[in-house]
Amino acid sequence: MNNHESSKPSTMKLKQTIHPILLCLIHFIISLYTILTYIPYYFLSELRQEKSKQIKAKPVNSKPDSAYRSVNSMDGLASVLYPGCDTLDKIFMYAKNKFKDKRLLGTREVLNEEDEIQPNGKVFKKVILGHYNWLSYEDVYVRALNFGNGLQVLGQKPKTNIAIFCETRAEWMIAAQACFMYNFQLVTLYATLGGPAIVHGLNETEVTNIITSKELLQTKLKDIVSLAPRLRHIITVDGKPPTWSEFPKGVIVHTMAAVQALGAKTSTENKPQSAPAPSDIAVIMYTSGSTGLPKGVMISHSNIIAGITGMAERIPRLGEEDVYIGYLPLAHVLELSAELVCLSHGCRIGYSSPQTLADQSSKIKKGSKGDTSMLKPTLMAAVPEIMDRIYKNVMNKVNEMSSFQRNLFILAYNYKMEQISKGRSTPLCDRFIFQKVRSLLGGNIQLLLCGGAPLSATTQRFMNICFCCSVGQGYGLTESAGAGTITEVWDYNTGRVGAPLVCCEIKLKNWEEGGYFNTDKPHPRGEILIGGPNVTMGYYKNEAKTKADFFEDENGQRWLCTGDIGEFDPDGCLKIIDRKKDLVKLQAGEYVSLGKVEAALKNLPLIDNICAYANSYHSYVIGFVVPNQKELTELARKKGLKGTWEELCNSCDMENEVLRVLSEAAISASLEKFEIPVKIRLSPEPWTPETGLVTDAFKLKRKELKTHYQADIERMYGRK
Repeated sequence: MNNHESSKPSTMKLKQTIHPILLCLIHFIISLYTILTYIPYYFLSELRQEKSKQIKAKPVNSKPDSAYRSVNSMDGLASVLYPGCDTLDKIFMYAKNKFKDKRLLGTREVLNEEDEIQPNGKVFKKVILGHYNWLSYEDVYVRALNFGNGLQVLGQKPKTNIAIFCETRAEWMIAAQACFMYNFQLVTLYATLGGPAIVHGLNETEVTNIITSKELLQTKLKDIVSLAPRLRHIITVDGKPPTWSEFPKGVIVHTMAAVQALGAKTSTENKPQSAPAPSDIAVIMYTSGSTGLPKGVMISHSNIIAGITGMAERIPRLGEEDVYIGYLPLAHVLELSAELVCLSHGCRIGYSSPQTLADQSSKIKKGSKGDTSMLKPTLMAAVPEIMDRIYKNVMNKVNEMSSFQRNLFILAYNYKMEQISKGRSTPLCDRFIFQKVRSLLGGNIQLLLCGGAPLSATTQRFMNICFCCSVGQGYGLTESAGAGTITEVWDYNTGRVGAPLVCCEIKLKNWEEGGYFNTDKPHPRGEILIGGPNVTMGYYKNEAKTKADFFEDENGQRWLCTGDIGEFDPDGCLKIIDRKKDLVKLQAGEYVSLGKVEAALKNLPLIDNICAYANSYHSYVIGFVVPNQKELTELARKKGLKGTWEELCNSCDMENEVLRVLSEAAISASLEKFEIPVKIRLSPEPWTPETGLVTDAFKLKRKELKTHYQADIERMYGRK
């Protein structure tokens, strides 16, 4: 039931259409160039290959259920980034003293906003943005100190909860640092959560104060404030909304600037009433989980510090020259951890959003620069959905090139793939062929950190080749403070997530129902358990779920049962091969991994997203598909089918055509006959976090998708 992909270069090469004689001549020139450039890169490639082959993690004993540890932490797991810095306020104080006047948080100035009318009549808001304005470490420290003191004046007490419901921006991080200093427990809520989930989080944590933005206050909070009766103070990070008379009596709206001014005035009270202890809760992070209402994960100061200690060890030469672009939700553990790693190492963090990230992004006015072009980051975190989108967009552009340009690109692509597999670099290809693609992300990216879901081998190799950078694929959960594994920067293998970080250890537990055992040959397999100081305290006010997912061993170490199925390679690197919740038993007794089916099909140009579905009452798999509008329209034209976008998606003929393409791809991907979807439903609407059908990391919410497509499920399974 493996769903990892082959990492052999031959399986991921692009096909070219060149006359055989000309192709032989080109290959001769390439061979000549390779020989001439071999010597300068010989020693470098030998070093990379040697590092790639090294053992990265080992079992701590000879038992099948032994935990694996990084070879750098065999004598003990790491838990502290800097000596004596055992809480997050101390980490920031250390960084502030070391990098005092260095730039830390950057925000672009909005020069102009315009409404742009599209050909279909829709109005899109476009922005023209200026340069990044920067706050130094000292600036951020003073603002956080004043804000925390202002909150104290408003009645916020240590070890009590305060919510933040806000987009990713500098003020989010300033507010978080204030809470860490003053020992306020920060409750994080995704900006894309729906009303019921927000109300659930606010009422479960009994917050009286919430930090938000003007836009979210007007579009989401305003309608639900009356459903959170304990709320007393709403603090907007970007100025007061034009009207607030309709808020319930007793709720006061402040600006962040006003609260900071209040804190600065009462300077005699400027010291926190109670400094945090390592075991105190730093964050209660509400997951946008793929099932049911979100759960609040209690993460202590020591959990976060252990996690970022492990992550930082996998990023070589991290320091003041690095620039990180922050655009993923800070309420997600991947983004919060990445930014805290950068903050503690003197890196600059420039803020962005998915709508303004690149020159072609939806909110950037044509002809003006996106955030990556202006910031030129060296580090970036991404979820696979975003990388898959970049891959498809670039490949669509390649297909639109002239025959000569397309074949030149393909030859360079395949040549570089061969060289990468041998540990060699290709400076001429990087300079003349891939420079334009690389400039999409600013041109300076050295490391792309990928997490949140499995990344396909094809997309990972594409990012390595076209963006000329390492891709650090990681695995972690909110419940493990985001930490688990990350691949080494010199490890160019695909389909795996790396060795355990130095802060944790990983063992595989037998799962009999799925047929996975830690005694399996050639590789041990089983449910992934993560243990170490990064494993969190459990779920807020949910003891039953905490007991089900966490346990302590005889040495007092906490362990998390992830529900994911993994296998260890001989060098100690982990592969994610299945998920317990994704495994469905069909009527005839065969087991189908829905994630495996989706992974085999989601990279097709015709597919923007796909969800496989099956249950034990039927003998076949069905699917819900979000087709790519351009590709589907072209397929319809070729087949002589006409209609609006909705009509095409609702057409039985179109469903059959897409199903034919899916079936061919499934056979090419070596799916079993019973794994191939037999019927599908085409969805004209994309799945976004706003629709509630995917999480903020774009993971499928299977329960919500099942409810949304219930009528289609009944139709496809033949019920009336």
